[in-house]
Amino acid sequence: MANVNERLEQLREVMRRENLAAYIFTSTDPHNGEYVPDHWKGREFISGFNGSAGTAVVTLTSAALWTDSRYFLAAEEQLRGTEYQLMKLKMPGTPTIPEWLGQELRNADSTEIGIDGMTNSAAFVESLVSDMRQQGGITVRTNFDPLRFIWNDRPAIPMNPVELHPLEYAGEDTQSKLRRIREALRKQYHADGMLVSALDDIAWTLNLRGQDVHCNPVFVSYLLISTTRVILYVNKEKLPLAVKSYLQDNGIEVDSYEDVSRGLRDYFEYNILLDPSETSHTLMKAVVREVVRQRSPIPAMKAVKNPTEIQGFKSAMLKDGIAMVKFLKWLKPAVEAGGQTEMSLDAKLTSLRAEQPGFRGISFDTICGYEQHGAIVHYEATPETDIPVEPRGFVLLDSGAQYLDGTTDITRTIALGPLTEEQRRVYTLVLRGHIQLSMCKFPDGAAGTQMDVLARQFLWREGLNYLHGTGHGVGQYLNVHEGPHQFRMEWVPAPFRAGMTVTDEPGLYLAGRFGVRTENTLLVTPYCETEFGRFLQFEPLTLCPIDTTPIIREMMLDEEIEWLNQYHSTVYETLAPHLDDDERLWLREATASLER
Repeated sequence: MANVNERLEQLREVMRRENLAAYIFTSTDPHNGEYVPDHWKGREFISGFNGSAGTAVVTLTSAALWTDSRYFLAAEEQLRGTEYQLMKLKMPGTPTIPEWLGQELRNADSTEIGIDGMTNSAAFVESLVSDMRQQGGITVRTNFDPLRFIWNDRPAIPMNPVELHPLEYAGEDTQSKLRRIREALRKQYHADGMLVSALDDIAWTLNLRGQDVHCNPVFVSYLLISTTRVILYVNKEKLPLAVKSYLQDNGIEVDSYEDVSRGLRDYFEYNILLDPSETSHTLMKAVVREVVRQRSPIPAMKAVKNPTEIQGFKSAMLKDGIAMVKFLKWLKPAVEAGGQTEMSLDAKLTSLRAEQPGFRGISFDTICGYEQHGAIVHYEATPETDIPVEPRGFVLLDSGAQYLDGTTDITRTIALGPLTEEQRRVYTLVLRGHIQLSMCKFPDGAAGTQMDVLARQFLWREGLNYLHGTGHGVGQYLNVHEGPHQFRMEWVPAPFRAGMTVTDEPGLYLAGRFGVRTENTLLVTPYCETEFGRFLQFEPLTLCPIDTTPIIREMMLDEEIEWLNQYHSTVYETLAPHLDDDERLWLREATASLER
C-alpha cells in the first residue's frame, strides 16, 4: 500500500504547516449520507479502506481506523501493508477515538486536531469537541480541509441530470408534501422553516430523482423551506428544461449549490429548524436566526408509504421475484457444470433483473460470498478476491434492484451441494429467527428494538450473535437504507406505523468458514383493534423461495413450518403466472410444503 503511506506523509506535511496534531476523516459528506459521491470519499483516499462505514484518524506519528463488524475482515485485508491499526468497534478493549487521541497526543507539541466541519454533522462535531476537552484540553479545528492540498485528482461534484418522478409512482404531489411539512414544523416545533440536507428527503419532497450517488437515485442539493418560499440549492446546469418548468410551476426557486451558506445567513423568518444529526457543523454556524434543534419531520413522513407507493413496491417485488426464480433455476446446474465464480453469479443475476421493465440499476453492490467469503458481512467480490463457486457448501447472496416503482433488498443463502451438520444447524437457527420476527404482532407505535430479540433468541441460547442490525427501512425508488425505524439491539425509539417497509435479515458469520443470512422486505399492516388499542403485523413483500434443503426439521416449531409453507404458497401463486413451463415446474418443487 505504497500510495496510502505516501499520502500519509503528504498529509503530515500539511498538518505540520497548520500546527495540527491529528486529523479525523469520517465517511460522510455535507449531506450526512451513508453512501457518498466520489468527491467526498476522503477517508477511502487517505486509508485505502473502501467500506461504507469507518473513520480514519492520523497523527504525526501514527494512524488508526475504526469500523464495525460488517467490515472487520475486509478492513484487515485492505489495511495490510499500511501504517493503520484496525480498531474494531463494540469489541472489548477497543478505545474510542477521543480515548486513543488522548493517549497518542499526551506528549505532542500541539493540542489541536482537525476535522472538516462541512462534511460532519453538528451533533458529531459538538460531541467530539466535548470529548476532546476531557482528554486534556485538546481543541478541534473545523475550517480546514487538507485534502484540497494533497488530493490532486479529486473527482468533481457530480453533474448528472435531475429527473422527474411522476405522480403515478409518487402517489402524492409536492404541494401536498410541503403543506404537511410546514404543518409539522408549526405544530410540533413552532418552527417557521427548515433546511433539508438529506438527499433522499429532498428527492422525496420534490418528487425528483437523480444519479449522483452510486445505487441511490438522488442528486446533490439543499432545500430551504420557509412559510412562504421554497429554495432549491443545486447546480442549475443539472436541471433539464422539463424539471425547470416543473419547479417553476410549483413555486420553487432555484439558487446555486455553493450559495446555501449565504441563503442561511440571509434567512428572513424568526427561526429555523436544523436537525443537528443531519446538518453540517459549518452550516449550523452560518445561521444568524434562532435555531430550533430538532429532528427533521420528513423521514417519519417518508417512511410511511401511501397506497400508490405500496402498490409500486408490490410491482417491483414481483419483477424482482421473477428475476430471482430465473436465477435460482439456473444456479445449481451452472455451478455443477463448472466455470462459475462469485462475480459471474453477480453478473448473471444483474442481467436477469435488467430484463425486467422499469429496471434502473442495482440498489447496492451485490454481496455474493461463497463459503468463507460469506462470513464477511459486506463482502464484495473483486477480480483480486473472486473465487470459483463449487457444487458444495453455501453461497450467500444479498442483492437488490432499483425499479421506477420500488426498491428491493433480498438475501438468500443457498446450498450448492453437501453441507456440514454445523452449516445446517446454523442455517436453521437463523431461519427460525427470521420467521419468528416476521410472525410478530405488536402494538401500534412499538419500537424495533423491542422486537429485535425475536430474531436473535435462538442464537443467543447457544451463545451466538451477530453485530449488525436486524432490519432497516427501504425507500420507494430511493435509498435502500431508510429510517428512522429499524430492528437492532441498541435502543432506537422510532415507532413502527402501518405503511412502513422494513427488512428482516438475521444472520450468523463464522470467520474463515461460512456465513448465513436470510432476508425479506416486509410491509407493516394493520392486525386488529382491541380494548388495548391498535395492533400491527408484518406482510412479506419479497417473493422468492427460501432454500429448504439445509433445514433440520426437528429444530422447527409447527408454527414456523406453517409460516414457511404459507409463504411459499404465496410465492408460487403470485409468480407462477409470469413464468414459462420449466420455470413453473422448478418453482413448484422449490416451494413444496415442508413436512415433519
